[in-house]
Amino acid sequence: MDPKELRNCLGHFATGVTVVTWNDDTGNRRGITINSFTSVSLDPPLVLISIDKQTKAYHDLKGRPFIINILSSKQRLLALQFAGKPQEGLAVEWKEDSKLGPRLDHTVGTIECFPWKQYDGGDHVLFLGKVKDFSYDEKDSLLFFKGQFLNTQDDSVVNN
Repeated sequence: MDPKELRNCLGHFATGVTVVTWNDDTGNRRGITINSFTSVSLDPPLVLISIDKQTKAYHDLKGRPFIINILSSKQRLLALQFAGKPQEGLAVEWKEDSKLGPRLDHTVGTIECFPWKQYDGGDHVLFLGKVKDFSYDEKDSLLFFKGQFLNTQDDSVVNN
């Protein structure tokens, strides 16, 4: 099986774009862009994120609270920044940190999670978080589809 073609096939499934944030051992704010996020359960309230084992985030997130920041359609540059593609001149705007960690400003929503369980997922680890708090606004979300960013409002492609 060709992994590149499998990735292309999976890319035909549109997803939202999130930045998962946390505080490291010294209290510094950290984050990683992911689109592997899903709700799991309402009782108890659980969500799942999938993190590549090759990333620093994988090691940092073990047993640590995290915040899922759902990006708005205007936060494409932020998605790229936290995906390891520095955006010159971009100022990352933060809300006041919650008790569980750092929250990005101007997002569609935030979901604050306490670690619940983690599972091996091949070259990724599946982190389940128990939702402790959340907030959201009625903004348009940033989507990812076939390697491109899209807006929810008009389904137009946003240039990478």
